[in-house]
Amino acid sequence: MEIKSKEPIGKYISGIYRKGNSFISKEVAKYGLGYGQVMFLIQLYKKDGISQEELSQNLSIDKGTTCRAVKKLVEQGFLTRERDEHDKRAYKLYLTDKSKEIKDEVFQLLYQWEESITTTISQEEVEVLRNLLKKVCINQNI
Repeated sequence: MEIKSKEPIGKYISGIYRKGNSFISKEVAKYGLGYGQVMFLIQLYKKDGISQEELSQNLSIDKGTTCRAVKKLVEQGFLTRERDEHDKRAYKLYLTDKSKEIKDEVFQLLYQWEESITTTISQEEVEVLRNLLKKVCINQNI
C-alpha cells in the first residue's frame, strides 16, 4: 500500500492528545489530580459502582495500572472500594461526595477543550470528524 501523504495522521492525533492532556492536567492539579485519574473518574461518573476489571476494560488499560490509579483515588478520598457482594474476589468502585462535587467542572473542562479544538471548523465538519475517528477506533478495537 502506498502512503499518499508525508504527514502521518497519528502525528495530529498525538498532538491533540498531548495538548488535551496538558490542558486537563493543568486545570485539575488544584485537586491533586492528573489527566489519567480524571479519565477513571469520568468512567465512574457515567456508571458508578463498576468493578475494577470493568473500569480497565472501558479504558483499555491493564489491570495493574487501574489498581494503582484506584488506590491513589481512594487514598485521596475520591473513591471508595467495596467488596462485590456476589463475587468476593472482586471490588466495586463508588464515587465519594468529594468526586461528585467536581463532576460538573470536569465535564465543563472536557467541553471547553472540545470547543477550543473545533473553533475553526463547522458543526457539520465536527460531526464528520467525530464519525471518522469513531470508524478508526472501531477498526482498531478501541
